[in-house]
Amino acid sequence: MSAGTIGTLAAEAGSDDPYTALRAIAKLHSELDRVEAVAVRRARNQNASWQLIALALGVSRQAVHKRYGRS
Repeated sequence: MSAGTIGTLAAEAGSDDPYTALRAIAKLHSELDRVEAVAVRRARNQNASWQLIALALGVSRQAVHKRYGRS
């Protein structure tokens, strides 16, 4: 998905129709998880530390390593 698609889903998440909003939110979760994983992989490939990545994501070093350490 592109940034435009994420923007479209974000707009749909604000829909007055709860079913439309919930579907968009579910798709956003999936897409943002995928985009985050790609960004973490890129950061690690550029020798970023787990601590730096964790700081950027607002989580602990242990949490980010547990989630992406085997990727």
